[in-house]
Amino acid sequence: MKRILVIYTGGTIGMVKDKETGALLPFDMSKIYEALPVLREFNCELDSFRLDPIIDSSNMSPEYWIRLVEVIEKNYQSYDSFIVLHGTDTMSYTASALSFMLENLAKPIILTGSQLPLGMIRTDGRENIIGAVEIASNDSVCIPEVCIFFEDRLYRGNRTTKINADYFEAFYSGNYPSLAKVGINISYKQHLFLDTPLQPFKTYKKLDNNIALIKLFPGIKEDYFRAMLSMKGLRAVVLETFGSGNAPTEKWFIDILKQSIDRGIIVYNVTQCKAGSVVMGHYETSAHLAEVGVISGHDITTESAIAKLMFLFGNFEDKKLIIEMLSSSLRGELSI
Repeated sequence: MKRILVIYTGGTIGMVKDKETGALLPFDMSKIYEALPVLREFNCELDSFRLDPIIDSSNMSPEYWIRLVEVIEKNYQSYDSFIVLHGTDTMSYTASALSFMLENLAKPIILTGSQLPLGMIRTDGRENIIGAVEIASNDSVCIPEVCIFFEDRLYRGNRTTKINADYFEAFYSGNYPSLAKVGINISYKQHLFLDTPLQPFKTYKKLDNNIALIKLFPGIKEDYFRAMLSMKGLRAVVLETFGSGNAPTEKWFIDILKQSIDRGIIVYNVTQCKAGSVVMGHYETSAHLAEVGVISGHDITTESAIAKLMFLFGNFEDKKLIIEMLSSSLRGELSI
């Protein structure tokens, strides 16, 4: 019988309506079998852990990610799988961060949540929890990575982006197929899974958030761009460019980038598109970026790029090594 630890961080999925006041209150996860009796049908034993305090995912932070890693590390040998109940707004950021902070992962860690509270009649939380538990308790398939399960799809977590706040199909993985699809049966695409590691499980609990995100737009002001790149303590910038990595060619723009890179700031080029890849030099409007030392993010998501930079700067000192790792796939976040 598989042992699964359900970790509740907060978010919509864990809210139920108080019968007397009608207000939404956090659900007691120790009573999950009472709320969802069908879970007893699976060949698993569910335990629950509630992070204190539980938070709305809009308040998610690197410090909270570290606490979450500590819970998984402490319980890693005692459980076969982990399910993290999480608010949807920053779920892709958390999944990306966990993927980097948990090295040589040999067990599934599945994040899920809902668009409607568990206590509501039409909640999608019920099916999301059931699907996550069924996948996590599977005896014949082990998925050794951090995933997101949502609306009948299992995704590699560090490939996802939240794209919808109104419908149940909240997440999208534009550059990597889903790992599994739930229908009458569950269809697993095992050839897409990360390889089971041969080295011991290892955790990282340092993150450096001296990172900035700059999204380019037509008419971006020179003073704004310079101010963003002049932030005290700044170590790296995720630069969201147009299309396949294109950016303005004005002299002031290129000069500011070059000055920043010469000061030691890493500029990581990520496309604003939800699918596709940065190919610097494909057009004239991106060739100049490579010339001044901007690093291609290839097909990485913005969420994963931010988490990866925080992880690398928190745990490695050698800038050359950090640049090499940015251009390499560490946890399946890049199609390289």
